[in-house]
Amino acid sequence: MLGLKKFLFRGGAPTSLPDDVRASLEVWRASPAPALDDLHFHTRYVVVDIVSSGSNPDSDQLLGIAASTIWKGAIQPDETFYANFSTLDGEGAAVDRQLTAFLLFAAKAPLVTYHIPYVGGFLQRAFKERLGVDFQPQWIDLAWLLPSMFEEKGHMVMPLDHWIDVFGLDAGSGRRDAMVNTLLLARICQMLTVRAVGKQIDTAARLIDESQASSFLRRNH
Repeated sequence: MLGLKKFLFRGGAPTSLPDDVRASLEVWRASPAPALDDLHFHTRYVVVDIVSSGSNPDSDQLLGIAASTIWKGAIQPDETFYANFSTLDGEGAAVDRQLTAFLLFAAKAPLVTYHIPYVGGFLQRAFKERLGVDFQPQWIDLAWLLPSMFEEKGHMVMPLDHWIDVFGLDAGSGRRDAMVNTLLLARICQMLTVRAVGKQIDTAARLIDESQASSFLRRNH
């Protein structure tokens, strides 16, 4: 774990990056942002979960990133991403390449997760310290949106397992891995967007706004 901490969170801005990592970052930076005013059906959503050594993004370690994709309203089984940093202990360039690969996979799409402060906090720290990237994607937080969209099923922020039970999803038995979580979140997101359309929240931009508003209102009441 000490080796992983050394190479994943090296402290300060990166002084040098492999040429291929720099080239990939330039490709990502040059990629166009999606049109967030398109309908959900025409929007590519990337659903993200992480693996970490604890719950504090400032002191604990990012151990893995998992992602799946929703496109044209359907979960895309061939469009997934997984990086396991615990297998890269001592290989700093390999960590940089995995982080850059995630950026290229996400491609500036809106990111869907459960609890932005947790997931986003770890990702922001890793991208800043490893790659010098100020990672500020468009986030959609299901933890706050679900009680807003489905008040009859839960009027406050609940553990993810509550919503898995509410929607009757098969989560298997035992501890779930991050990739399974992204697929469960993707299925929940599909149902949420259907409900959102009925409330005239029919684009990614409106869903992002609703996510931010729900978070603000519920945090302040």
